[in-house]
Amino acid sequence: MKQKSYLLVTDLDNTLVGDPEALKSLFTFYEERDFNPGLIYVTGRHLQSALSLIEREKLPFPNILITDVGTAIYHAPDWSEDKAWAAWVSETWLPEGILSLTKNISAIEQQELPHQKRISYTVHSGQPHIVDAIQSTLDTHNIPCYFVYSSGRDVDILPERSGKGKAVEYVLREYAKKDVRLLLAGDSGNDAEMLSLGYPAVIVGNAQAELSKLPSHTLLYRAKGYYADAIKEAWNHFYPTVQK
Repeated sequence: MKQKSYLLVTDLDNTLVGDPEALKSLFTFYEERDFNPGLIYVTGRHLQSALSLIEREKLPFPNILITDVGTAIYHAPDWSEDKAWAAWVSETWLPEGILSLTKNISAIEQQELPHQKRISYTVHSGQPHIVDAIQSTLDTHNIPCYFVYSSGRDVDILPERSGKGKAVEYVLREYAKKDVRLLLAGDSGNDAEMLSLGYPAVIVGNAQAELSKLPSHTLLYRAKGYYADAIKEAWNHFYPTVQK
């Protein structure tokens, strides 16, 4: 991937994926340009779920797949896990302690996962105050973690050293060309850290309202288009002279 001069770093659900025609148009747009961007997918899904989505939507395989809200990184083509990242984020991770503290909190449902790289809950409708209760409980017991609330319902409790933003920074530092030109794309609160890294970034037009709170910046583009159309719109905004 260090040979790539351009990178698209994007969330999947409701960002790259959501409109099949827009998706097709985006990759046709890339094919017509004088470059072949590297792809980094950054998702809240676990590995098998992400690969199933990639297959179902007929997405190009990425060079690197960041899953579980930035807690795991996998490399194509065999989807081997990045051991250095896994070791780093797990050093201070205490999933059993988190589960013990949150097991009696009402109005939340734990999401079923094939691992404990993250602890995730769905908050029942009309119970947003529960989010503060969870975070307060973790703070009171000095549990090291990174807490993310997104889409008005999803609570992700992650290793404190992880998150989409930190994972993307690591990948760019270790595996990307030093002067690579890139675009970050997202639609919800768990993308906020990533979109705030200081690189060209786009909030898609169909984004969750929570992203409206992100401070305006010359490198943060708020698209009018939805889904993959927003990515193409932002790419033309940041890289308007790149064409055959």
